[in-house]
Amino acid sequence: MAGNGNKKLERYLASEPGPNVEEDALLSDVAYIRLLDALRHGGFKPGDSLSTNRISQLLGISRTPVSHAVRRLAQQGIIQIDPGHSISVAAPSFQEALDSVDVRMLLEPTQAALVAGKLPLEAQAKLLNTLDAMDQAAQEDDRGAWSRADTVYHEILFTHCPNRYLSELVMQFRNRVLRTVTDQYTSQQYIIDGTAEHRQVAEAIIDGDAQRAEALMRQHIQNVRKNLLRRFR
Repeated sequence: MAGNGNKKLERYLASEPGPNVEEDALLSDVAYIRLLDALRHGGFKPGDSLSTNRISQLLGISRTPVSHAVRRLAQQGIIQIDPGHSISVAAPSFQEALDSVDVRMLLEPTQAALVAGKLPLEAQAKLLNTLDAMDQAAQEDDRGAWSRADTVYHEILFTHCPNRYLSELVMQFRNRVLRTVTDQYTSQQYIIDGTAEHRQVAEAIIDGDAQRAEALMRQHIQNVRKNLLRRFR
């Protein structure tokens, strides 16, 4: 059931420092980054109501840049602007969610292949540490911690993929279904298994085996698709 997203946002912002933002970033970018982080990891449900005024108060940012951030999130299918200009967390239909996963299946295996062999040692170490954090969160069934670590994992691939346009599309379509992996309808075992799949992909990338990384990522997205089909049956 949808609820008061403003209260969830307030709790999340009070408990989490949020991602680092460059000092010279535009206020609209700061608002976008903080809102996206909260929507990813703050336990929001489709249809949760939000208020531009309240978001502005909680972030300490004026309404104009917050409105720009909200429109940007709406364009990406993460927030929905309703008639009368009220806003809520987007509630994608089954077909919309399935379409997003199908696009991911076209994009993410190629991204994994392109990144293979291109991670510097520091990024390799960060990727492995992130996987350890995902493992621990999965075993403890800590959905928020797992989601945050999963975001870091994919941001590493984003940063080191030589095709920036491809990576931007990957992140866009991941964001469209960002709540379907860690919500109450997903089993702990699925998250544990998914973490193991992430590790296999990472190992292939670090080994520089583009073909194996591509095949393993494709299998992972196929499993994401199967899980989505089970949810809606």
